[in-house]
Amino acid sequence: MADKKQVEQQYYSRPPKLGKWEGFKQFLWNSETSQFMGRTGSSWAKILFFYVCFYACLIGFFAGLLAVFYQTLDYKMPKWQLDNGLIGANPGLGFRPMPPESNVESTLIWFKHSDAKNTKYWVDEVNNFLKPYREAAEKKADNRVECSFDNPPTDEKVCNINIDKFDQCTPKHNYSYPKGKPCVFLKLNKIYNWRPTLYNNSKELPEKMPQHLKTFIESEERRGGANSKNTNMVWISCEGENPADVENIGSIQYIPRRGFPSYYFPYLNQPDYLPPLIAIYFENPKQGVLINIECKAWARNIHHDRTERRGSVHFELMVD
Repeated sequence: MADKKQVEQQYYSRPPKLGKWEGFKQFLWNSETSQFMGRTGSSWAKILFFYVCFYACLIGFFAGLLAVFYQTLDYKMPKWQLDNGLIGANPGLGFRPMPPESNVESTLIWFKHSDAKNTKYWVDEVNNFLKPYREAAEKKADNRVECSFDNPPTDEKVCNINIDKFDQCTPKHNYSYPKGKPCVFLKLNKIYNWRPTLYNNSKELPEKMPQHLKTFIESEERRGGANSKNTNMVWISCEGENPADVENIGSIQYIPRRGFPSYYFPYLNQPDYLPPLIAIYFENPKQGVLINIECKAWARNIHHDRTERRGSVHFELMVD
């Protein structure tokens, strides 16, 4: 009986209590059991072999799924287009230059035209925005052609956009910011295969369209005659939002034209394609006053929603 109790004490007695450092060293390497971090060499080999096989199978499984997925993609066109896609079929209107990133939610263009340092930021922002257009003109790509209503682009051709012909809205004039007569550039967001349904008949213009734009379309229609293509445009209108803004905004020039010609559409992911631009030249905005401005693009299939920024854009202008 005594021998049995002695054996039990031998196998079930508590291990000797070790200090923190001694316990950690023994965990790293136990010379009595030849264990490294609690496992023998064969145990480490088995578990490493298991995880190598496990992750190899996992990687192979996902690689196979990705290979099948990529077979369904077309790199030249999105699978879901227009109303079937998340972007939808209603393009937004964007403006440049944008305020500094520190005011990321702001849409205020505020500058002191007599301060060269102050105007430099806005001029540099426009230069950066127009850099792709300048590089495209210097590149002279074979697929870039001079477009007109009688000579629209074909196949993979794209239209040349000469920003040096934007009158007062060119780098030569620093986009007229030092004169206190700023140029703000507008562009439609690109939507694959979107084609505008045009307002090219003055008798079918919507009631909400500004009267000054209606008058302009009517004059273009008379000037071009019955078979004129001059009205095949996505029209643009900019005006003050409130009566005070209308009074303070002054006269506006649309450069180089009053809208985006229809031959720029549709966008089909053509190489070297650049969206058309319009420069809004504010000739004499009232200084020291905040002016709220809203610009809208006009086509039958463009619907305006200010909250979702569809078909229009809002910004403020303040010239000191």
